[in-house]
Amino acid sequence: MSRWKNRVVSAPTTDIEKAAGVLRDGGLVAVPTETVYGLGANAEDPTAVKRVFQVKGRPPSHPLIVHIGGAEHLDDWVQDVPPAARLIAERFWPGPLTLVLRRGRRVPLEATGGLDTVAVRVPDHPVALALLTIFGGAVAAPSANRFGSVSPTTADHVRAELGDAVDFVLDGGPCQVGLESTIVDATGDVPAILRPGGVTREDLETVLGHPLPVHSASQVRVPGQHPSHYAPQARVVLVEPEHVHAEGERARARGHRVGILLPPSAADAPVTTHAVIAVPASMPAYARGLYGYLRELDQQGCDLIIACLPAEDGLGLAIANRLRRAAGPRPSR
Repeated sequence: MSRWKNRVVSAPTTDIEKAAGVLRDGGLVAVPTETVYGLGANAEDPTAVKRVFQVKGRPPSHPLIVHIGGAEHLDDWVQDVPPAARLIAERFWPGPLTLVLRRGRRVPLEATGGLDTVAVRVPDHPVALALLTIFGGAVAAPSANRFGSVSPTTADHVRAELGDAVDFVLDGGPCQVGLESTIVDATGDVPAILRPGGVTREDLETVLGHPLPVHSASQVRVPGQHPSHYAPQARVVLVEPEHVHAEGERARARGHRVGILLPPSAADAPVTTHAVIAVPASMPAYARGLYGYLRELDQQGCDLIIACLPAEDGLGLAIANRLRRAAGPRPSR
């Protein structure tokens, strides 16, 4: 069931209509969703889609997600939909779940990184759904940030990072999930999770009635599989919870301005590092706050962030995935 079902649209209709007009004119709109804010373009406009890549600094081989207004529109944008994909769409749309399927003719190759597959979802946010209805088409949108950096979960995050490069920022309030969608490859005989996200593996397995593999890499290119992704300016180091304080002290002694994402299991020990954020024990609350915590530690001047991986079940699997990517090897900035 949609977590937004009983919520009132939180942006003025005039703003939504303006955003739809910007999309029709080939412009870029920052779109609120339940996961993160997206940098949206008319999915059928190759020139506008190319501009998304330019603004983000995103390699053109990295496909975008095409957002549609409802499951009833799926066959307008894809082809050869298997029964398992129909079942997943029926159960989890609108919601933080993306299906990878065979590309339909309406989707230009510019939006898919040159692939004959396309990633598609229905966002679970009243403003995004209202925009898609008024616009009357599909919106191709990655996260509204520079490629590889921390995803935005508020309109202010978008403005701070992309500024005037976005033609219109549609403010729909803070994102309620806070992590990107789960991506499921539905092109093969057995669906597989290519990126864990807001819909858990356990939820999918319950609906499908069988286990789902989780692939850290695959032959099907999808968003979020770059070795370094979701990364703050500070370097991220992952340690076991019992080592978080000792590692912080060693880094501080080496001259680092250390930030710690402090797990509940280590919260009782004294902390002398530069900045500390105690993360919630609740995985939905942690997921909702993770990107904001990383941004806050950057803003506090940390050059190194120490974090621990949560148990990798439920939403913990998605949080651990984002932290591993944030800690991955990154190009020089």
